[in-house]
Amino acid sequence: MKARLPQGYGGGGAANLQQLARQAQKMQEQMEAVTAELEAKEYTATSGGDAVKAVVTGKMEVKSIEIKPEVIDPEDAEMLGDLVTAAVNEALRAAAQEKEERMGALSGGMNLPGMF
Repeated sequence: MKARLPQGYGGGGAANLQQLARQAQKMQEQMEAVTAELEAKEYTATSGGDAVKAVVTGKMEVKSIEIKPEVIDPEDAEMLGDLVTAAVNEALRAAAQEKEERMGALSGGMNLPGMF
């Protein structure tokens, strides 16, 4: 007795693999373009009522930190450190969130290890 596959399955296996490979190549090219675009972008966040401003790149690198002179208190260096940390972390979160959203949209929500 011979097993039969439902219509639309089987046959054309090589053609299906070629089509899948083309789709994967196209998705990879789109992801590379989005990655390059995001890496060139800058993200800014502030803390302490705009007392500290941090700017990071899409490469997750700190580009600059601006501190208003009035928040520099030699007696409370810890507070200034906390403000800097909060601003940098928020800017990095914004960069990571946009990357996740953009890549998720390209991959259709598929979790593709090693792609991003």
